[in-house]
Amino acid sequence: MNEHHTDILIIGGGTGGVAAALSALRLGRKVILTEETDWIGGQLTSQAVPPDEGLWIETVGCTASYRAFREGVRSYYRQHYPLRPESLAEKELNPGAGTVSRLCHEPRVGLAVLEAMLAPYRANRQLEILLCTRPVAVQMDGDRIEAVTVEHLPDGERMVLSAPYVLDATETGELLELGNVESVIGAEGQAQTGELHALAEADPMNQQAISWCFAMDHLEGEDHTIDKPASYDFWRGYQADFWPGPHLSWTLCHPITHKAVYRDLFGNPDETPHGGDLWHFRRIFAQRHYPQGRYRSDVTLVNWPQIDYWLGPVLGVSAEEKQKHLDGARDLSLSLMYWMQTEAPRHDGSGQGYPGLRLRGDVTGTRDGLAKTIYVRESRRIQAEFTVTEQMVGVEARASLQGAEVFADSVGIGQYRIDLHPSTRGRNYVDIASWPFQIPLGSLLPVRVENLLPAGKNLGVTHITNGCYRLHPVEWNIGEAAGALAAQALNLGQSPRAIRNTPALLEDFQTLLAGPLGFELAWPEEQRLIPSPNF
Repeated sequence: MNEHHTDILIIGGGTGGVAAALSALRLGRKVILTEETDWIGGQLTSQAVPPDEGLWIETVGCTASYRAFREGVRSYYRQHYPLRPESLAEKELNPGAGTVSRLCHEPRVGLAVLEAMLAPYRANRQLEILLCTRPVAVQMDGDRIEAVTVEHLPDGERMVLSAPYVLDATETGELLELGNVESVIGAEGQAQTGELHALAEADPMNQQAISWCFAMDHLEGEDHTIDKPASYDFWRGYQADFWPGPHLSWTLCHPITHKAVYRDLFGNPDETPHGGDLWHFRRIFAQRHYPQGRYRSDVTLVNWPQIDYWLGPVLGVSAEEKQKHLDGARDLSLSLMYWMQTEAPRHDGSGQGYPGLRLRGDVTGTRDGLAKTIYVRESRRIQAEFTVTEQMVGVEARASLQGAEVFADSVGIGQYRIDLHPSTRGRNYVDIASWPFQIPLGSLLPVRVENLLPAGKNLGVTHITNGCYRLHPVEWNIGEAAGALAAQALNLGQSPRAIRNTPALLEDFQTLLAGPLGFELAWPEEQRLIPSPNF
């Protein structure tokens, strides 16, 4: 069996994994990065989730490298696409003009920018990327990971990878399970966390819905109707007890009030933030940016409530059960597409169905038009040296306290509502206000294992606080901080735990982050005391 050794091994090439690689490489370390699909980037690319970002993302609220990624996306469109002069001149160009974000873009463009950011380090093999590669075993030696065995998916070839530091940047915390690292799945109980919105009793099988996103355009007068999905009749008749209408319908549940909301495909082309119809919500390619007639249609990305799959969890279950729910999520997404093409009430009252809707597998890099992989909102989470709870960041939970708790060991910042989607145990949205928050270094340190660091949604947060720590710029910041921590530990000959718990070492590390690496460690006062708005 082939064996490879490096300075820092990153398992998982998603948003956090790429960011971790960037910081480790910038600090002079060699990196091996693995990715289960054939695209790096995770949420930004293979999962096809347009960025969900904070209110002030254009000026504050992310690291310098994430800002460089955002500007790289805009530059890509300016250099390679025939933008109209007015769009070309837009400083804060939103290529898709989607209302969910100030930067909605095609997954392939995100991939191109990430590849360009990593290219200088691949030229001399400081970075090696192993695509279509997943972890299958972890070899432990006491409180340390000795090696990770990975499998190349097309041919089943296995290799053993080792490094002084291993980062788990997988989407579901796979190394935590494989290495028997102390971790949590699902929902904690109030006795464990004391959180206002935690369940009365812990329930590991209470996990947020997963979604299999897809891209589509619309060519009126044409017929691109797909084959009827196998479980279409089930989904056509399905309505959860807590949902205000059939799952396949334009009647949605308001995340905060839980009241019925009608939101159709084309009926309200309002482009204000979080406004308008579903077509404009996550649109990733906007015709209006180009000369008239140059493109036949917008392209929009479907990551809507109708594709939230909550019939069963994918963590803590058998491989067969997990596959059953992954297949179910795929079939739900295809069923929504078929329903929109054949039975959905048209916005103009002219009948049913939009047969001109067309799956765009060329946009997502797949044959069937769905994203390359599932979007999982919550991962296994390490039992950490320090865990962020609702009473540290939630507006209601903090009562009269203004602003989030201030963390002396901050390694970054983020801003988003605590946004939990309906769960596999039938709990509806938990969507509550939070204060702009910090990322404490203690949440990146497992309680026992010394050389494993989380680099994504698997840090020390709870089921509740995962809801505001799971978004794109925060995951990027978590990964980038983990990569920098591993590199700093190697460069100094100190452990990550010592760096956090030794004041001088912590100060030096934070100076490195805030200086050469361009991290933001604290919110300016004018933003720190503004809670997340009620959309």
